Amino acid sequence: MSQIFDFFLEAYRNASTSFIILEAIAFVFGIASVVYAKKANILVYPTGLIATAITVCLLYKAGYFGDMMMNFYYSIMSIYGWWNWARRKGNAPLVPISRTNPKEKLVGFGMFLLTMMVTYGVYKAFGSEVKTENLIDIFTSGIFFTAMWYMANKKLENWTLWILGDVITVPLYAYRGLGMLSLQYLIFTILAIQGYIAWKKRLDNALATP
Repeated sequence: MSQIFDFFLEAYRNASTSFIILEAIAFVFGIASVVYAKKANILVYPTGLIATAITVCLLYKAGYFGDMMMNFYYSIMSIYGWWNWARRKGNAPLVPISRTNPKEKLVGFGMFLLTMMVTYGVYKAFGSEVKTENLIDIFTSGIFFTAMWYMANKKLENWTLWILGDVITVPLYAYRGLGMLSLQYLIFTILAIQGYIAWKKRLDNALATP
């Protein structure tokens, strides 16, 4: 057990107090954001915005530009999602939970490919060597970009993509020595599975209601 704690704490032995505090704040608000998302609660966006804004700064300092760009995008998409979820028609939300149609699946796949190309370009623009871990980063960036778009439009498939991306990211961040973020994504994976189940239940109940 002590070896597990040593693994997560080792990366922070030489870290500044401010860095640790900021990562802890991002950790707490990131978890809160996914919990609110599972409940389809609009508070997913203000809490997520705080987490992603802090994470952008931390990842830039660490030199992980692909992840940094994704979190910057999350910040922008949080503002859009906040607005989109807030729209109402009478007492009902204007954007209900739904599945993607064939056109939206095609758009999502296009976003996935475009995001990977852009993220690769960001690494090259910063003069970074594209190692194996960076290729994984580029791949997950495409997944998360599409997942965020689907979530902003309340598409059930957003959870499938979050689960896939989170499962890949847990060992990636652990390898990089970002123990707290690795633990965060492990929790994200569990919450994303719960989120899929909760949203699917809501969608099935809505479709069953005449």
